[in-house]
Amino acid sequence: MKEPKLKIALQKQGRLADGSTALLKKCGIGFSNGFGKLRAESEDFPIEIYFLRDDDIPEYVADGVADIGIVGENVLAESPKRVETVEKLGFGRCRLSVAVPKNFEYRDLADLAGKRIATSYPNILNRYFAGNGVAADIHEISGSVEIAPSIGLADAVCDLVSSGSTLFSNGLTEVETVMRSEAVLIAKQGLDGTPREFLDKLLFRIRSVLAAQANKYILLNAPLDKVADITKLLPGMKSPTTMPLAEPGWVSIHSVIGESDFWEVVDGLKRAGAEGILVLSIDQMIR
Repeated sequence: MKEPKLKIALQKQGRLADGSTALLKKCGIGFSNGFGKLRAESEDFPIEIYFLRDDDIPEYVADGVADIGIVGENVLAESPKRVETVEKLGFGRCRLSVAVPKNFEYRDLADLAGKRIATSYPNILNRYFAGNGVAADIHEISGSVEIAPSIGLADAVCDLVSSGSTLFSNGLTEVETVMRSEAVLIAKQGLDGTPREFLDKLLFRIRSVLAAQANKYILLNAPLDKVADITKLLPGMKSPTTMPLAEPGWVSIHSVIGESDFWEVVDGLKRAGAEGILVLSIDQMIR
C-alpha cells in the first residue's frame, strides 16, 4: 500500500513560485522541480508537490485533489473557493491598485465614474467600486494591462503593483489601493486524519522559519558597569544571555532582536557602551 502523503499545490511559474519552493526548502523539504516537472515528492517529508497555474490552486484544494496550497490573497479574493486560510507567509507582498495616465486630472474615486478600467481582477474591482458608490465600465483582460490606456482600450487600469516601476515605465500614476496581498497557505475545509497531522508538522516548521526571518541574533561585548543599561535594550526571547570574557571586567551578551527594531536597537546599544557588535541571520527559531 502506498504511504500517505500531504499533497500541496504550488505555483509552477510566476510571482510566488520561487518564494514557495524556497520556503519548503528552508523547512528541510528537499525536492526536484526541474525540466518542467508538474509533480515531485520529497524524501525528507511525507509530501507530494503539484506545480500548477496560480488560478487553479484554490480549485484543486477545494476539490480535495490537493490538501493544501500556496496562493496569493488576490487570487482568493477574485474567485473565492471553499478553502481555509491557514497562515500568512510573509512573501509575495503586493497591492492591487488603480492607476491613471499622468495627464489624467485625478482628485478622487468619483473621477473614474463612467470611465473604462482595464483589469485582470474584475470581481475585486467591481466590489470595490460598488462599495464606494462609483459606477465604472470595467474591461477584463488577461495580460499586459499597463498598455491598455496607451492603445486606447481603457482610460485607467487596475493591476498588481510591487515597486511601481512597470506603471511608471508605461506612463501611469498609482492613485488608489484596492487591496493588499501576500502569499498564504490554504487548506481544504475540514481537513483531518493523517493529512491534518502532516499539515500540523509542516506548520510547525513554517512558523519556525517565519519567526527566524523576523528576527536577528546579536552578539556584543560590554564592560560590566554597562551591562544593566544594555540589557534593558535587549529583552531577547526572555532575557539576554551574558558570559564572561577572558579580559577581566568584560562580558559577551547574546540576544535576539526583531528585524523591524534592528537599527534603532543597534544605535541604542552603541550609545550605551556596547562594542564589537555582530549580527547574524537565523535559519529557524523554535518558540
